[in-house]
Amino acid sequence: TTDAARVPQLRARLGATDPMLAAQDRTSPLYDVPLQEAVRRFQEHEALEADGRIGPITWAVLNTPVEAKVAQLRVALDMRRGQGRQPTERRIEVNIPHFRFHLLEGERKVLDMAVIVGRRDRQTPMLNVRMTAVQFNPPWGVPERNAREDLLPRFRRDPAAMQARGFRLYQRIDGEVVQVDATTVDFSGYSRTNFPYFVRQEAGDANALGRIKFVMPNGDDIYMHDTPDRHLFRRPDRAFSSGCIRLERPMELLSEALSGTAGWDRGRVDRVLASRATTSAALARTIPVRLHYTTVIVDGGRVIMRPDIYGLDADYARALDRATNQRIASAEGGATRGTGTR
Repeated sequence: TTDAARVPQLRARLGATDPMLAAQDRTSPLYDVPLQEAVRRFQEHEALEADGRIGPITWAVLNTPVEAKVAQLRVALDMRRGQGRQPTERRIEVNIPHFRFHLLEGERKVLDMAVIVGRRDRQTPMLNVRMTAVQFNPPWGVPERNAREDLLPRFRRDPAAMQARGFRLYQRIDGEVVQVDATTVDFSGYSRTNFPYFVRQEAGDANALGRIKFVMPNGDDIYMHDTPDRHLFRRPDRAFSSGCIRLERPMELLSEALSGTAGWDRGRVDRVLASRATTSAALARTIPVRLHYTTVIVDGGRVIMRPDIYGLDADYARALDRATNQRIASAEGGATRGTGTR
């Protein structure tokens, strides 16, 4: 591929941070193998899909102003100054923009896995809660927004297929909840603002929650769970859920969570899962869970930055700027009143 306008610009942009590419001819209009490799290195560093192609996401990251990166660093430093001492007890931390789950004991990582978090229009909230129970073969009570926005179009296309995947339609009639055969409903008459049904998905292989749900009571109805969509964990950008946390290796967390819970060994777990019956187990030791938003971390002496997927760093930076401007104005006002100068 040759592009006399954009390829030299791309070479100059990447050459500013990639010494290997900087040694190449920056004026060449050819999208050659060395340039593709430089794009892959950039994508890997930014936790993007390293395919060597300049798609919309890579293009947006390439065009991120340096001021935005500086703002992220300012936010990270300010947040770090406000942190207390790290807890020593066993705990779970999920860093949302890094899409990572850690089970920690002091500073030691007991578990480290990829997670899928809420997409940009259905953000995972920041929470400090406790994991209290595990549910096996969970049904899914579909939130109203998901039913209206995600499932209604699928019911319109093929209601029989939706029922085959375990989705059941219910309606409240004269105060009584009644199941409705989806194949008898004319879904063309309903919309996102007019959908009088609620939806539940039965436990099973196709269930959106997978085989295991980790309960951590909170007002946002957020929990961690398994998922049948395993292929999504191969994606570097994993903001795909409606707010809950999908786990790459839920069975490993299950083993740790049930540690010390009488009567729950791996044999019983396997039997319960195989039964397809919905069963719950309260944890003998509840686990603190912190869902946090930290785009800049230091790992092994290396600073790792991830995109500000929810725009929270940008909001924080604007608040810092307002506070700085207020402090400056206050200081200047005080100097003027006190000295008659300026």
